[in-house]
Amino acid sequence: MLLKKDLEIRLEDMNLFAKTIGIEPFYIYLIGGSAAVLGGYTNRGTRDFDFIDLNYSSKLGRVFRILGTFDFLDYESTILSPTYSKRAKKLDDYDYLNIYILAPEDLIVSKIIRLSKKDQSDIEILLKKSDINIINQIIKEVLAREDLIKSKKEGFIKNLKLFKEKFNV
Repeated sequence: MLLKKDLEIRLEDMNLFAKTIGIEPFYIYLIGGSAAVLGGYTNRGTRDFDFIDLNYSSKLGRVFRILGTFDFLDYESTILSPTYSKRAKKLDDYDYLNIYILAPEDLIVSKIIRLSKKDQSDIEILLKKSDINIINQIIKEVLAREDLIKSKKEGFIKNLKLFKEKFNV
């Protein structure tokens, strides 16, 4: 399991490597456990880095491999609001790459589709640092997405009532 310091070191290595080999700076939006840990929202470890796939060029593969285990999440199959980047927080420790973590409200909404015990535990922690009105706005934006894969939207809707009842949202 990777703890916050481990994640930070790997991101710094990635940042330095990209700069050293002359890769043009690019944007990264972290989601999931790595975002929660790096944002200081939780202290638990994570197994990998999860990124929103921004249609990265294959030449960036060398840069991403520095991180070890990672997953690219397609926007069309991920529970995200179209406005997630407006709320994302830039990690200022990296002087070359533009590395962001999703806001706690976006992380909460992204977890509704599964609502596993771990997700529910994360949601309880994230809610303490979140604005309920923003969560509800994000939910509306997700429900309005026409580009979200149908089965993902159905899974989200299926768990939404339980989420709202359990967490008083």
